[in-house]
Amino acid sequence: MEKKHIYMLVASLVIVIISLVINSGAEFAGADGMAEETISQIDSNYSPWFSPLWEPPSGEIESLLFSLQAALGALIIGYYFGFLKGKRQVKNDSGKNIVR
Repeated sequence: MEKKHIYMLVASLVIVIISLVINSGAEFAGADGMAEETISQIDSNYSPWFSPLWEPPSGEIESLLFSLQAALGALIIGYYFGFLKGKRQVKNDSGKNIVR
């Protein structure tokens, strides 16, 4: 593993640890719930105009589904960037005389 990869990994871990230490007493809540609460404080007559088709049975399952969605998105983005890098590398190597 290259040094720059180790530095990036350590920096990522430091950022995660610092964010957890700074907000150690904070409640993990989604933006949707916080937005609905804020809107209700502003206008007590507000009623949501849309309801979900399916509500997960617990918050843990909802978090799991959100994490899976984020992982799938990261996988697609990573694949795309890897594909572009490979395409660029093949283009750069095509002009060279490679002996096998």
